[in-house]
Amino acid sequence: MSVVIREETSTYRERVNQLRETKMAQTKEKQELIGSMDHDDWALILPPPDRRKIVKTMSTSGMPITDCLLEGYEPVSNHPSGGFFGPKAVGENFGALLSAHPVYIDPVSSLAGGYMVNFSSYRKHGWNPDFDVAKLRPELDEAHKKYRLLPGIGAGQHFCQDLQIGLDLGLRGLLEKIRHYRDVNDPKKDDFYAGLEAIVLGLQNWISRTADAAREMAETETDPAKRQNLLEMAEMNAWLVNEPPRTFREACQWILWYQITARMYNGSGSLGRLDVLLTPYYERDIAAGILTDEEAILHIASLLVRDTAYLQVGGQNMQGKDVTNKVSFLVLEAAHWLKIPANVGIAVGDGVDPELLKRGVEIMFEDKTGVPKFLGVERTAEGYARNGYDIGWGYERAYSGCHWSAIPGREYTLNDCVKINFAAVFEVAWKDMLSTPDVQPSVAVLWERFVHHLRIGVRAIASSLDFHMAYMDKVFPELVLDLLSFGPIEQGVDASAGGVEFVNLCLDGAALATIADSFAALEQRVEKEGRLTWAEIARYIETDWEGTDGERARQMMRSIPRYGHGGTLGDAYATRITETFTELVKEAPTPEGRNMIPGLFSWANTIPMGKSVGATPNGRRAGDPISHGANPDPGYRKDGAPTAMAVAIANSQPGWGNTAPMQMELDPALSKDEGGIESVANLIKTHFDLGGTQINLNIMDAEKILEAHKDPSKYPDLVVRVTGFSAYFASLSPEFRQLVVDRILKESEG
Repeated sequence: MSVVIREETSTYRERVNQLRETKMAQTKEKQELIGSMDHDDWALILPPPDRRKIVKTMSTSGMPITDCLLEGYEPVSNHPSGGFFGPKAVGENFGALLSAHPVYIDPVSSLAGGYMVNFSSYRKHGWNPDFDVAKLRPELDEAHKKYRLLPGIGAGQHFCQDLQIGLDLGLRGLLEKIRHYRDVNDPKKDDFYAGLEAIVLGLQNWISRTADAAREMAETETDPAKRQNLLEMAEMNAWLVNEPPRTFREACQWILWYQITARMYNGSGSLGRLDVLLTPYYERDIAAGILTDEEAILHIASLLVRDTAYLQVGGQNMQGKDVTNKVSFLVLEAAHWLKIPANVGIAVGDGVDPELLKRGVEIMFEDKTGVPKFLGVERTAEGYARNGYDIGWGYERAYSGCHWSAIPGREYTLNDCVKINFAAVFEVAWKDMLSTPDVQPSVAVLWERFVHHLRIGVRAIASSLDFHMAYMDKVFPELVLDLLSFGPIEQGVDASAGGVEFVNLCLDGAALATIADSFAALEQRVEKEGRLTWAEIARYIETDWEGTDGERARQMMRSIPRYGHGGTLGDAYATRITETFTELVKEAPTPEGRNMIPGLFSWANTIPMGKSVGATPNGRRAGDPISHGANPDPGYRKDGAPTAMAVAIANSQPGWGNTAPMQMELDPALSKDEGGIESVANLIKTHFDLGGTQINLNIMDAEKILEAHKDPSKYPDLVVRVTGFSAYFASLSPEFRQLVVDRILKESEG
């Protein structure tokens, strides 16, 4: 467990630098022990050596996995499978984990606490086999397999809590609330309340032990500044065991405790609108003369270094008024000082302070870390209102995950967990067309079959979402997020069972460019030009473009004007696919009447989704990754014009409040040109004005990224925005590094 400590602790900026050095040392330790980490760069710390239990397993794809469990903690099963299910067992097991969790204190940080357990490692069995979809709904299981769907059954935490509830009540207030409503409601709900209570008690135990440890460390600390810091941490955390925070620092500490608890529980990474949450504390402390801006930046940095939480700065409130303020900029500066993976989203729009966007772009060019990202909050809110809600609720939604937002504490969404792979559906449609007797292949017939199977896939997911809602609370309820939501405690109903006011279940399409370019290539080369026949294409697809003729045909299909170029068949098909997908999602709610919201996003599933699909007519080989989100494939035009891509993706928005992000890579030399910062800011704003909803941006030197790909150890601090999340480049597997390299270089394989 690495902590970098120097003899002298002076300025706040130097302390933040030391926090970053400590994180780098801890990341290197994880890389050496665990290996590749193709996900968000969570700030998990390895347990002390005497508490580490190294376990080697195999993933579902056959890849070796190394996990580090906590020695001395063993969950108690309540099921023959060896798993533990239901609110009481889940809450008590997790509460026991919190009580057994080692203390972590960095005397340089202004906040105590850090987490050491991967959320998936203490759950040996994810889904209760008593509720196996294959047994209870075999027709759904068949559809999942046929279309290779990601139906979201058992997925957790992809909605946003309201931290204000916890900041107002404190842990004792939460306990009193739980106990009050347990007495008021049906005794049959006692298990739910028992689970909630066990978690709060476990968290209090963890915080109390941390306060004691900080006091003990202070007794032997010889550096006066560190000793004083430790004593302050001890006093602060002893207060927070029961009471709500009183100061800016205490508010950051309370949020950190909640965040690392939620991350360990089920991977929750949302903070919501951090600037709005912290502003009252900031204004009071500034007025009282007990806080400076530099100190506030240290406190925020001490929070961000312990988890790559998703948060929003700026944007409108429910009345449409911009909430951007001093704290919005302080959050940006904290991320800027740290220069580590983080997920800070900047609200952009006509009603948002434009200086926030400008400062965000400046930081992008200065740091080259993929931080921050940019949110088209007005277009997203307008789309959300189309679901029948007042647009004020759209403004209230907070950026909370890779590509998604939710109303804090009031909306259950299952964002980013439910996906339909257009490429897999296309493959079924392709084989259906070719295997049907007396059917002459054509693009028109293929499109009809594609829409037919896409509708079946969408309806299967709709039914699967109802299945999830029927059983999730009995398997692994959202207890930690329930604590800070409106409704679950009051009703004794888990958020996943409808305990919150709004239920809007999200469904993302993936492989847009793969299929748009496939349709376009077939129409161009086969039907318009007659350069290839349907029989030839069928043979090449079946043999994965085998042989010299196959490669020549592959290059011919790849070289059409593609989606993203502007005014092409590929662009037209991308719009048509998006519109059709959106219509199919919105033509009916789930069978039990729940609203669904379409989006376009693949997350990091481009590799596994691609592995399940054979060759496609756009020249993609069997098993290769599908296209990324709503983006064109790399090499969509020779100049790689970002304006063309911005227009194409803006034209491919579903438009109902879920996003279709643009992933964009720019050369750092742009900042050297006169007006470079302004040009990029204008590009971002223009994309959102055209209808875009989110931008994930990398400012990356192509030569540097190539060198890092060959030898990641040369650049251990190189941070990239992989997709909706950011990570250290050296932590990614070679496969994922190659994806980033291909995208940044705007090159495609020959």
